[in-house]
Amino acid sequence: MRTLNVELAERSYPIRIGAGVVGDAGLVLPYLKTRRVAVITNEVVGPLYLDAFVTGLETAGIRVTRIVLPDGEVHKDWPTLNLIFDRLLAERCDRSTTLIALGGGVVGDMVGFAAATYQRGVPFIQVPTTLLSQVDSSVGGKTAINHPLGKNMIGAFYQPRLVLADTRVLDTLPDRELKAGLAEVIKYGLIRDLPFLEWIEANLERLLARDQEALAEAVERSCRNKAEVVAADETEQGERATLNLGHTFGHAIETGMGYGVWLHGEAVAAGTIMAADLSRRLGWLSDADIDRIRHIHERAGLPVAGPVLGAERYLELMAHDKKVSDGTLRLVLLKAIGKAVISAEATPAQMRATIDACCA
Repeated sequence: MRTLNVELAERSYPIRIGAGVVGDAGLVLPYLKTRRVAVITNEVVGPLYLDAFVTGLETAGIRVTRIVLPDGEVHKDWPTLNLIFDRLLAERCDRSTTLIALGGGVVGDMVGFAAATYQRGVPFIQVPTTLLSQVDSSVGGKTAINHPLGKNMIGAFYQPRLVLADTRVLDTLPDRELKAGLAEVIKYGLIRDLPFLEWIEANLERLLARDQEALAEAVERSCRNKAEVVAADETEQGERATLNLGHTFGHAIETGMGYGVWLHGEAVAAGTIMAADLSRRLGWLSDADIDRIRHIHERAGLPVAGPVLGAERYLELMAHDKKVSDGTLRLVLLKAIGKAVISAEATPAQMRATIDACCA
């Protein structure tokens, strides 16, 4: 098992990565406030892992409330969040009850937001079951639900007490979901870790084949990058925003197409190509750089062109981005491969040209 820490003083917590760790209740017990938990999952993950996970806890004397949510990004909303609150209240869960998110990014985000707000805050643990959630959304304390006008617009920064990433559960992940997770893995190499990008390029076939050692390495190196950034800028006042490479364009795709039509990682991949194209228009990347970025996404089976929504619709949706400050849209762009910056230098005309060139 691999272990690393997110260093946030008294709110620091470990990330434990390994094959089969979901079945080891002993890894969870030290992080429970009391012997009462609520395990929240969805209709897809539940039949695969809920019984085994809960049995381990109950065998250790933990009282467990099970909550199963509908699956999909389209359900990342207030009505579904209220299903969590309804059960917690009906079961008389108090402020010492630990919430455990067993699922992908949607489950993790909603359970984290529920934990941040239920009785003004209860402890929670992340047990991510998709590659994307293991390498990105389970780490760092961003929690949220969607709004019809924008993705992840209602939420809170609220850190878990433990992240438990089981690479073995990725064996049951659909190919499309695995590839979507690779978009976030590639992102870390592009924004701050060129040696990691080179490793991904050399090991992409192993990742697609679900080689356990390669997956563990990718999860650890991704989490290490994110943990370093979060420790330096927990609430995204500066450097942490660079983790959103491709996300401003990508969130516009997800919102504009309707939540769930494009997977988050697919939208991020297409958004990353747009961000790279815009970086080239600003004179920061070469044609060879663009080809390299496009090629690795193509090899991963990810989209390299966004849907045709029209430049004005993209810009309208992007105006709701959380990086808008004082009416100015700031974008995460690339000064070079391996070096991301937050910039407001791109003109609307340049953004329109990029959107027109990168959507098909």
